[in-house]
Amino acid sequence: MNKTKLLVLCCLLALAGASFAQTTPEEQAMLEEEARLAAEEAALDAAAERDPSAPDPAPAHPELRPVLEAFGGREGLDRLMDTFMAGLLADERMGPFFANADQERVKRQLAEQFCVILGGDCTYSGRDMKSSHAGLGIDRADFNRLVEVLQVAMDAHDVPFSAQNKLLAKLAPMHREVVTE
Repeated sequence: MNKTKLLVLCCLLALAGASFAQTTPEEQAMLEEEARLAAEEAALDAAAERDPSAPDPAPAHPELRPVLEAFGGREGLDRLMDTFMAGLLADERMGPFFANADQERVKRQLAEQFCVILGGDCTYSGRDMKSSHAGLGIDRADFNRLVEVLQVAMDAHDVPFSAQNKLLAKLAPMHREVVTE
């Protein structure tokens, strides 16, 4: 039995067991929501397989390892993602794309992706860009606004302009897979 099926089965068993115990309606609702979220996460993990025909969403560039250090390493990327996500959520244009997303997962996968691209010893666990953004109705203006919010976050973390440009140069071609409208 694969990990996804096992996780879903455990969640269903926990939910079934909880319904036999003495629980309040609030506790039952919380358990149901936890089971729903766990099943959703398991489904996303199962879908995390990349389209083999899609471009690599995290091509490693070992020559950019010094740029990773300018970002503060993996820990710096994690801090950057906290600021970036806060900026996305606060932005009128970008907020709706992220309000109902699993923000912790998005931040983790972006940090992984940036880390790999910048030559770090990380592993990207997300899907390819086309699969990840399918059906979201992202246009070029949305993509450009996301980059602007990222630049503000990088500035807030004192990432040198040259380091920002080196990362953005590697991310820019991804617009072909991200922009869907």
